[in-house]
Amino acid sequence: MTRNHRAVTALQASRESPTLARLSDLAAESSARLKSLDTVIPRALRKAIQAGPIEGDEWCLLLDNNAVAAKVRQLLPAMQAHLRSKGWEINSIRLKVQVSPSTKA
Repeated sequence: MTRNHRAVTALQASRESPTLARLSDLAAESSARLKSLDTVIPRALRKAIQAGPIEGDEWCLLLDNNAVAAKVRQLLPAMQAHLRSKGWEINSIRLKVQVSPSTKA
């Protein structure tokens, strides 16, 4: 029995698998949501925020530290209103502070 192994790119693999295609679509949508918030999020905070997973009508933002989380909490109502005005149904935005490898014990 001979097997035909061929290398494929991640993009090709995602197109051939419905599950990977869905994950790829969600990742792209999450990034688009964050990009659309450029006018709402202060420039100094943008590098400290990453797009996270979308689960139904909840979206997660990944944050560098607690100080960023505190500021983003203040911006949540404006962020949700902005996203709804762009056509995304968002009932909640969950914030998750990422622990960097250098701060792990």
